[in-house]
Amino acid sequence: MEKTFDIVLLLALPASGKSEVRKYLANLPPETLRKDFHIGETLQLDDFPYVHIMRRIDEELVKLGKNRMFFHSPDRPFQNPNDWGTLIHLINEDYDDLMAKNAAKPESSGMFLMERFDRAGEKAKIKPRLAKLDACARKTVAGNIEQESRKMLKEKHAAYPDSFEGKTIVMEFARGGPHGSSMPLKHPFGYGYSIGELSPEILKKAVVLYVWVTPEESRRKNQARTDPNDPGSILHHGVPIEVMMNDYGVDDMDWLEKDSRLKGTITVTSDSKEFNLPVARFDNRVDKTSFLRDDKDKWPQELVSQVHTGLKTALNKLCEAQ
Repeated sequence: MEKTFDIVLLLALPASGKSEVRKYLANLPPETLRKDFHIGETLQLDDFPYVHIMRRIDEELVKLGKNRMFFHSPDRPFQNPNDWGTLIHLINEDYDDLMAKNAAKPESSGMFLMERFDRAGEKAKIKPRLAKLDACARKTVAGNIEQESRKMLKEKHAAYPDSFEGKTIVMEFARGGPHGSSMPLKHPFGYGYSIGELSPEILKKAVVLYVWVTPEESRRKNQARTDPNDPGSILHHGVPIEVMMNDYGVDDMDWLEKDSRLKGTITVTSDSKEFNLPVARFDNRVDKTSFLRDDKDKWPQELVSQVHTGLKTALNKLCEAQ
């Protein structure tokens, strides 16, 4: 049987094609995934659903006449940039739960998720926020996000496999920094910070597949994909322009590769341990992936071949580097 990756970090600026790549991989026969891409049956971890719920919590707080806790406003960045770390610690917890097949059964999924946000925030050096709400407000907010929170928890548990043999965990997230920033990006911005916040158990198994676009192309594609009627969608959500400029105006992947201790890797430190993660690029600076948002039966074969070849080249490079 073909060697398969344990963990692939699928990274890129917003709207760069990460989710489209993930959709393409999900539509391939298992034998093709293994043979051409060294990927087993995929298990997915993504921080975007948590960003969506953070914004939902802020909406509910405003309805109660209270201040937002996560974002300055619906179309502006985090109040505390350390929440980039909060998201990573939520992924760490999801990974631990996945490996242990932990199936929580809370009375209130909304309250349970709010408590998770506070715990993950503490690990990112943010004092608990939601715990400071009065009991009535906490109960009201939890109730109003209950349906979405319960759905997330149900989907999380449903994804637990019977066995991890031949499985590949794909972790997707986007990071960057303010437009015009010099390198290295200051923590907590950029991939250097967020990858370094991943647990050592993840980092010792991970490789990086970077979907490469320019910030300008990321902004163009973000505008093109946005469906205001589907803000929680993985494929069609839009990122506000101020967030695009202040959080994703540049990214640091190129700098990390050039600064790495080993060629073909990026070097990060977690829990005082150094990790050199193999990295490869899928070049999407000239858009190759937007067509993948359509139904599979509408995919032009010549474009499918272009995506397949590009991904195969990048993933073969990663396999050789391990």
